[in-house]
Formats: sequence, structure tokens, C-alpha cells
Amino acid sequence: MRRILYAISLTVACLLYSGHFALADSANTLFDEGFAQHQKGDLSGAIRLYSRAIESNPVFAMAYQMRGAAQQRLKKYPQAINDYTLVIEYGEPYFKAVGYFNRGIIYNMTGYYNEAIADFTKVIELDKKMAGAFFHRGIAKSKTGDLAGRFDDFRQAARLGDSNAEAFLNTYFPDWKLPPLLSAPLPVPAEPVK
Repeated sequence: MRRILYAISLTVACLLYSGHFALADSANTLFDEGFAQHQKGDLSGAIRLYSRAIESNPVFAMAYQMRGAAQQRLKKYPQAINDYTLVIEYGEPYFKAVGYFNRGIIYNMTGYYNEAIADFTKVIELDKKMAGAFFHRGIAKSKTGDLAGRFDDFRQAARLGDSNAEAFLNTYFPDWKLPPLLSAPLPVPAEPVK
């Protein structure tokens, strides 16, 4: 009896184990098919296949990322924001940065500048060398009236290699590479030094 129970348990475990790989393989296959459609420009077809991959593997961050990108191209911004939010939830740290960045772009495009600033700030916390995050946060800051913040972010983006930030600074602030001026006068000693 014990051997029969052991054999049944072993068979069930093997079936569950192989079923897990079949599901993962199915999700990857659907993702790959969706990506091929995406590259061909069939965004609606890509979204359907990415969605099926997600149904097969609900924590498939790359599928959420690519579905969000397709939704964004179709100007389905609320759906794209939702997908990027799920990238943030399920992705590894670098992937989370990409999710925050893409969601911040949509927030910037749709006029939610404070939300964009928050997302780009989170990107910078996760990846301090992502020049685009500084650049786009600078854009959002300028839309909220924070021109000094825009300048600081554009300067950091340019230092990290963002050519758009550098072109802007070269045009409007040709001395941007110089060190900042001291904001307070130097202290004067109370008594002359002898």
C-alpha cells in the first residue's frame, strides 16, 4: 500500500512539475509570437498574444512591459499605465526602473506632471545613471514651474550623455558646464588676520 501511495505521489509530482514547464513554455511561445506581431506593426494582434501569455503566466513582467508599449503606441494610456504598474510589481529591480520610466513618460504626455516627477525620481533611485529619467523629470519640473529643478536635471542628464539635454543647455545656458556660483558671500573674519 505504501509503495502504491508513493508511486501515485511521485506520478502526481512529476505531472505537476512537467505541467509547470509546459505553462512556462506556452507563455514564452505566446510572448514570442506576440513580439513577432509587434515588430510587424500588428499591435492589436500583439496585445492579444501578450494577454494570452499573461493568462498563462500572470507574473510575466516582460509580457506586461511589451503589452504596455503596444497599448501606449495605440494611445490607450490607462491600459498602458496599468501594464507598467504591473511591470513595477512583478519585475526585477532594473525592470522596475523601466516600468517607472515608461509610466512616467505617459504621465508627462497626459499632463500628470507630479506623478511623472515621482516616477522619474523612483527610476533615479533604482538606476542613478539613466540619463533619460533626469531629462524627462526636468521636463515635468518645468511644466510645474520648477525651472531651477529643470536646469539641475538637464545638467545631470547631459553629464550622463543625453544629447537632447545637452543641446537645450548649449542653446539656452551656454555656460552650463561651469561650476555653480556660490549662493552666499564668503564670511568676513571678525578681526584682521595677523
